[in-house]
Amino acid sequence: MELELRHLRIVCAVAEAGSVTKAAAALGLAQPAVTAQLRRIERHLGGELFERGRQGVSPTPLGELVLTRAKVLLPAAKELHDDAVRLAASSRAGEAVSSRLRLGTTGGPFLAGMVRLLEKAEPATDVITSASFRASELLDQVRGERIDCAVIGCCGERSVPADLDLDVRTVAVEPVCVMLAEGHPAVGLAEVPLSLLADEHWAWLPGDGCLHECFVAACVRAGFTPRTGYEGDAATCIEMSRTGRAVTLCLPTRRAAGVVVRPIAGAPLRWVHVVAWRPGADGGFSSVLVESAIAAYREIVADAPEYSSWLGRNPTFGVPSPI
Repeated sequence: MELELRHLRIVCAVAEAGSVTKAAAALGLAQPAVTAQLRRIERHLGGELFERGRQGVSPTPLGELVLTRAKVLLPAAKELHDDAVRLAASSRAGEAVSSRLRLGTTGGPFLAGMVRLLEKAEPATDVITSASFRASELLDQVRGERIDCAVIGCCGERSVPADLDLDVRTVAVEPVCVMLAEGHPAVGLAEVPLSLLADEHWAWLPGDGCLHECFVAACVRAGFTPRTGYEGDAATCIEMSRTGRAVTLCLPTRRAAGVVVRPIAGAPLRWVHVVAWRPGADGGFSSVLVESAIAAYREIVADAPEYSSWLGRNPTFGVPSPI
C-alpha cells in the first residue's frame, strides 16, 4: 500500500468531524468502509492516528504529524489541478496565458502596497498571495517551487536567513515596539524603557524565529524576567493591549483604536523584512519585487510622521543604503 491523497482526505475528514461516523457521512461513504480504510492507513504508518473516547476521536502525536503535512499537500494538489485545468482551457480557446507570481508572506505592514505596486508595474501578471506565520515554511515552499518568492519578517538579533539555494534581499530594518492601552502610564513617553514594564503580562504573534528568546534576554538585561505571555493572532493581541491585559510586541506602523504604539528605549530588538526567491526562477521579477517592496514600505513610513521622525534620529533603521 502507498499513501495517497485520498487517504489524507479521510484522515482530515475524521479529524474535522471528530468521529468516523460523521466523517463517513461527510465523505458520502459507508462507515465500515471508512473504518477499514483508516485501519489500513494506521497499519501502513505503524501506529494509531486517533485516540477513541466517549466524546469522539482526537489525534495522537502521529496523527498530528500526518494532519500537519496533509494540510500542506492537499491544498497544493488542488492548486495544481485547478491551474492545470485553467491552462488547458485557455490553450484550447487560443487565449494568451498570462504570467503568474506566487507570493508567500508572514504578513507585514507594506504587503498590500507591495501587491498594488507589483500589479501596476506588471499589469499582465497575476499576483497570487498565500500566508503563514512560519517563515521557515515559506522558504521551504520557495525551494520546493510551490511559490515564487517569500516576503517574510525575522528577528534581527540573529542573522537574516542565508541559503545558497535562495537570493535574499533586505527591504527594511525596524525596531520592535510595544503596544499599550491608551490609558497606560507609559503612553506619555516618546520611548518606553523595558524596565518600566517589568510587571506587565505580554502578548505577541506566533512565529518560528528567535524573537521571544531575544525578548526574554533583553528583559533580563533590563533587570527582570517577563511574566506570563499570550500568543495569538493580531486581533487578539490588540484586544489584550486595548483592555490592559497585556503589552504587545509589535511593529512601529501598527495602528488600531484604543491602543498606542511606542518604541522601546534603546531599540534592543530589531525586526528585518526580507524578500527571498530562487535564483533565475523568479520569472525575471527580482528587481521589481524588491523595488515594489521598498516603495511600499516608504509609503507607510510617510503616513506615520512620528515613526518617520524616529527613523531620522536612528539612521541604522529603515531601508538599508545600497552597497
